[in-house]
Amino acid sequence: MTKTDLNAEADWRTYSGGGLPPLLEIALACFVEHGYHGTTIRTVAARAELSVPGLYYHYASKQALLVAIVSYAMDDLWARSTAALEEAGDDVQRRLESLVECLVLFHAHRRGLAFIAYSEIRSLTGEARTTYIAARDRQQRLMDHVIEEGVEQGVFATAYPREVSRAIVTMCTGVSQWYRTEGEHSPRELAERYCDMTRMTVGAPSPSRR
Repeated sequence: MTKTDLNAEADWRTYSGGGLPPLLEIALACFVEHGYHGTTIRTVAARAELSVPGLYYHYASKQALLVAIVSYAMDDLWARSTAALEEAGDDVQRRLESLVECLVLFHAHRRGLAFIAYSEIRSLTGEARTTYIAARDRQQRLMDHVIEEGVEQGVFATAYPREVSRAIVTMCTGVSQWYRTEGEHSPRELAERYCDMTRMTVGAPSPSRR
């Protein structure tokens, strides 16, 4: 499994390079361009300037490439999300806003990675698919718990915390499907807008953000 580029001292808002090792970056680019099923091992090997046996030395199959990419995505998002929540402390509204900011930044800065991790779940098989679903559900529970806590404290007014949680996560993860760096807003500006929309969705009071 590929380690993420986030360490204990790193800022969860900081993104440098593509994140993945070069060979996985090449495989990711091929998957984004052609889809998983439309990409052949020979295509990835040629772009990486490797022979097919040379590529197999590093990864045993095309499925192994996909699993490594998806695993990296979920590990990196989890590390950043938990760091964001830790930074936010005990203030439940700040925790919600930090988590939304983290999700939006990740899906804007790592849009290709996030897009493949989301769209190619259908291509994962066996234990890899089960592991991915467990990681996805664990990530969702972070938002569930924050919103449930906010409702219990009377900070959030929504009558449908679980449904609202899924809607907010879906809204944030959807950024990877349309965001472009040459677009109207930077990832930071977009995150601020999404935090505004989230506050309205959960029925939160005026902003507590810095």
